[in-house]
Amino acid sequence: MFGYNQWIHHGELASANAGTTVAGPSGGIHERDEMFDVLDDIISEDADEDAVGGPSSNDQYDDLFAALRSELYPGVSSFSSLNFLVKLMHLKVLNKWTNKSFDELLKLLKLAFPKIDLVESHYEAKKLMTKMGLGYSSIHVCKNDCALFWKENSLKDTCPVCSESRWKLQSGKRSGKNVPHKVLRYFPVGPRLKRLFATSKTAKLMRWHSTGKSKDNDVMRHPVDGKSWQEFDKRHPQFAGDVRNVRLGLAADGFNPFGNMSLSYSMWPVVLTTYNLPPWICMKAEYLMLSLLIPGPQSPGKDIDVFLRPLIDELKELWVHGLDTRDAAYENGVFRMRAALLWTVNDFPARSNLSGWSGHGYRACPTCNEDTPSMRVIGKTAYFGHRRFLATNHHWRSNLQFDGRTERKRPPHRFSTTDILEQLRRVKTGIPGKHPNYGGNVCDSLLGTLLADPHKSKDTDNARRDLAKLGIRHELHLFEDGNKLMKPAADYTFSEANRRKFCRFIRSVKFPDGFASNMSKKVAQNDSRLLGLKSHDCHVIMQRLLPVGCRSLVTKNIWSTIVELCTFFKQLCASTVNVSDMVEAQKQLVLILCKLERIFPPAFFDIMIHLVLHLPEEAILGGPVHMRWMYPFERYLKRLKDYVRNAAKPEGSIAEGYVVDEALTFCSRYFDDVETRFNRPDRNDDGMHPTRQLSVFESQCKPLGKQSYVELDNNDRDKIYAMHRMQAPEVTTELLSLSSKTNMVVSSYPACIVNGVRFVTHDRDVRLRTQNSGVSVPGTGQEISSNFTLFVDLGNLQEINLLRRDQDVIPIVQPVTNASRPITDDSSFLNDADEIELSDEEDESVEEYADEETDAENDIDTEEDDDDRSYHASDSD
Repeated sequence: MFGYNQWIHHGELASANAGTTVAGPSGGIHERDEMFDVLDDIISEDADEDAVGGPSSNDQYDDLFAALRSELYPGVSSFSSLNFLVKLMHLKVLNKWTNKSFDELLKLLKLAFPKIDLVESHYEAKKLMTKMGLGYSSIHVCKNDCALFWKENSLKDTCPVCSESRWKLQSGKRSGKNVPHKVLRYFPVGPRLKRLFATSKTAKLMRWHSTGKSKDNDVMRHPVDGKSWQEFDKRHPQFAGDVRNVRLGLAADGFNPFGNMSLSYSMWPVVLTTYNLPPWICMKAEYLMLSLLIPGPQSPGKDIDVFLRPLIDELKELWVHGLDTRDAAYENGVFRMRAALLWTVNDFPARSNLSGWSGHGYRACPTCNEDTPSMRVIGKTAYFGHRRFLATNHHWRSNLQFDGRTERKRPPHRFSTTDILEQLRRVKTGIPGKHPNYGGNVCDSLLGTLLADPHKSKDTDNARRDLAKLGIRHELHLFEDGNKLMKPAADYTFSEANRRKFCRFIRSVKFPDGFASNMSKKVAQNDSRLLGLKSHDCHVIMQRLLPVGCRSLVTKNIWSTIVELCTFFKQLCASTVNVSDMVEAQKQLVLILCKLERIFPPAFFDIMIHLVLHLPEEAILGGPVHMRWMYPFERYLKRLKDYVRNAAKPEGSIAEGYVVDEALTFCSRYFDDVETRFNRPDRNDDGMHPTRQLSVFESQCKPLGKQSYVELDNNDRDKIYAMHRMQAPEVTTELLSLSSKTNMVVSSYPACIVNGVRFVTHDRDVRLRTQNSGVSVPGTGQEISSNFTLFVDLGNLQEINLLRRDQDVIPIVQPVTNASRPITDDSSFLNDADEIELSDEEDESVEEYADEETDAENDIDTEEDDDDRSYHASDSD
């Protein structure tokens, strides 16, 4: 192998200079090249196998070594050809250049620098990058999803189940080239896990779960703190004995690779995450591993187990036998790496496909199993009857207001592992394949019903007929008025006037920079409904806005129940979860659901509402929710969608793009001189803080925006003198001296970043949809109740001035003074509808901003109906 003088992992003796230089093409020496370390770690992944089976030739790396030895340009020793190409490809991926633009850039570089040693096209660059990747396998699939043409079926031309041809036929005959109906792309897991240990950049992080777990048994911040992880370690002490053994989570979901095009297509990637890593990087896209790419255009449905077979076989191999792996954290350390799959992460429909437990019908809840509380209502199944979870002597069990009957059933029986295995044994094995005869979430249901959204409301005519059938809540029954069928207005829906108040409240809300999306864009122009809510938007509304916005728009018992439900979600989704809080929440949720049953009709309770009851138990078992929910994987699907360059072959485009991106991501760990995904500064990064000799200059900030100059008057200097005479502790000898000899011309900016927090002036803040001008200081006091936190509001920033002396900077912030006020932890400081409704001046400012930022043309309708609770014609009339 050329390119290296010595290779210590193959048994050669290491010299003092080994691994620090690369020989140039003419005997010269390149300066330290990061790509040397990259190739060193890539080849070391197989060093342990070479030690067992003898040295390998590694001919596949010869092109990489040649590019590493080659100077980018004659006389330029700081860049090898390979180093420059990898960094150029990295910029292409980060900035989403098209392949054509990359080809044009290569042509321009060739024209400007004729002697440059560079590839001719993006295709050649991708071929070279692929050699640093880990590749994938293509497995043919029956057109009916019956079986894989793999292992024992690899040589067959027809499906062993349905006898369909493996190949596409034209007029009953094969075309000139054998083209399979479907191709499954499989990305082996073992080599990708080995790569995490092969580089020192991540090898130490793979032990974090052992060293970083919580010392407090009541606090959970990682799945290692959950009960399931601890029970697993007790059952498998040999596996738990080596902290380097890997714990995995599996996620699967479908997506349309063509974006918003009116084309029905469902492709299913299967993604793995490594729970050995710390929580702040565990769910990032750079550490997620694509293992399977199930082809479309149809969803695999119940046949997903056919496609999972290669992954399951490899996971069994990793669990039983393991894989020899070199650990870069220890010199020449080789160990037997094993892996275990802890759980799957899916939405409820995908969970039904993976587990085989139907998410529909009377027994849809996999936890309650055969005792799922359910009842048949008109046109659907409602999961109603949570009184059975109450204590047997609870007075609500005999209350007839729920469904007209007393509740005598006990809580559902908890099935043991043996019971579930026995159920599985009784399941009849069906024929796989798609042959002939072949939901929503809590926020959507709650908001849709409150806003009387015709598309999402559960308060339908059939829901009212269900009430009449049960003989309860007679005031809500449908009735005839002449030739019209009338539906009385319910307390749990907003009146038309209140709907506009709530929507305008949502439109007016401003969050700190980076906290949430622009909520004003989610409100319809007529202020009647919310549109286009994403998953994160629903969480923000449930946890932050709904408890405040609906307080004066519904009755107290309805509002208090909604607040209790929203408070639970806020606890559940915190980055750190307390076990004691979840135990208490488990008890409270039974009462909350029973309260909801007294408020909403039975049709409101779909399976998603019922499953809330089991969320605390899942949190106790698995740890914090943010490491087990679908949001990171849904964002990851967006990255996969960006790989599609050829709409005719979306699966192939994603597979090729992923392998190249995987190689570039691995290489970028070694780059310090270019921006990568690993060294990219934070959005509100204020840079390095230089060391100051004087204490008054220690407060450093990063100014933003256009610079202007302001001359301070002597009043500011007089204030310092006056404070000095009063012996104020803030006025040090340094500050007093500086105030006497300082240039009073200062630089003024509209914004600045201090300690990772962005502050803007009030004049700039009113033009933005985010709020970063308010300054408050938390305080404590015995006179304040324990339910309150005192915030001393220092007001809105009026100016941000930087007082300069030599090269030092003092930030001078001038706030608009406001009185301090106590704010409750639940932020429930809006007491009536008038406070929620915008004033005329605020309303005009919102319209002016909407015209400027979103090109909205319709004015906000401020007229309100006099009758808040009126009867209206039924939607079935």
